[in-house]
Amino acid sequence: MRESRTDDAVAIGLAILVHVLLFGLILLGALWSASSRPTAAAGSPVSADVVDPDALSAADRRALASRPEPVAEPVPEPAPEPAPEPTPEPVVEPLPEPDPEPVAAPPQPLPEPRPEDAVERRQPAPQEIVPKPDTVSQDAVRREAQAAEAREKEQEEKRRQAQIELAEQQKQQEAEEKRRLARQELEKLRAEREKTQREARLAEQRLKQIADREARQAADRAAASAASAASSASPPPGRPDGDSGLAAKYAAAIQEAVRRNWRRPDNVQLGQRCRLYITQLPGGEVINVEFDPSCPYDAQGRRSVEAAVRAAEPLPYAGFEPVFNRRLNFNFTAQD
Repeated sequence: MRESRTDDAVAIGLAILVHVLLFGLILLGALWSASSRPTAAAGSPVSADVVDPDALSAADRRALASRPEPVAEPVPEPAPEPAPEPTPEPVVEPLPEPDPEPVAAPPQPLPEPRPEDAVERRQPAPQEIVPKPDTVSQDAVRREAQAAEAREKEQEEKRRQAQIELAEQQKQQEAEEKRRLARQELEKLRAEREKTQREARLAEQRLKQIADREARQAADRAAASAASAASSASPPPGRPDGDSGLAAKYAAAIQEAVRRNWRRPDNVQLGQRCRLYITQLPGGEVINVEFDPSCPYDAQGRRSVEAAVRAAEPLPYAGFEPVFNRRLNFNFTAQD
């Protein structure tokens, strides 16, 4: 480390000495070139015109003869050349004394450096190194930036698509909820309508039952009144009084006519009897069929009996005029 510092100091001193010598050589060359240039004559340049004496007039010749002789002007002595300035002796700055090292030996005196050696030792000034652009790194950075931008766009597109799908799903859910509520409301309205219709049918049936019951009661009262009147009255001439045999035949004929047109349902047992009321016109045309509440047949059985009665019309009439009644109290017995 100490030797390196010493070498640096020596190199600095030699460089200073070389610069001083070069400056002195340049100054001497300038002085030498100045002293070698020719000295110009002092004063203004002389101009003269050449005239032929014979061509002059007599007056001009007399004037020239009477002119005094020109006095020659003294020629100024040339200024003494300035003495050349003495060349300054090169000043050698003292080198910094190195720190004494207790162990190392004292440095040996260096020989007097020659100007030639100093010139040879001059190193060219280091040129500034212009860094070359790293195109590979720039391309890699650009590609990475483009890839990052592409990834960002892809993520943004995915987020946008997810938002669109979520909004679409919400719309579908809202539409499904609206449809569900509409179905519930429709079912509610349908149930209310069916309930209203059922209540209306029940009310109509009750009204019909009431009307039927009142009609039966009125018919029963009329039949009883007619029977009472017939039993108390005298029989018509030529007819036996109270022909019960003809009435029994009349009832059997009606029973047979209805039975032939009846198809027994499975839920109606054989021998099961049902009382019904048949309203008819003379000639056997059926106007109405009503069932007594005591009839054990269900709705299907009653419909089958009513259908058989209407299929059997006109009911037996010819030969049974004496016992004909507009309203028959008919007991039907289930038979195959």
